[in-house]
Amino acid sequence: MPFYDYVCPNCNKKSEVFVRNQSTQPKCKQCGTLLQRVYCGKMFGATGVKSGGCSGNCKTCSGCK
Repeated sequence: MPFYDYVCPNCNKKSEVFVRNQSTQPKCKQCGTLLQRVYCGKMFGATGVKSGGCSGNCKTCSGCK
């Protein structure tokens, strides 16, 4: 159960959220809008090789090569 970085697309407030369940999407405490996850840092594929240009958003990705 890690902490993830989020940003509000409405008011641009940045938040660090403790996530218990991946299917739950947190809301902004300031305006109530659903937060968007911020992906940062280096991304690696399942083989341990650094992925070129991977956004980390696996829902929209065709897979790491």
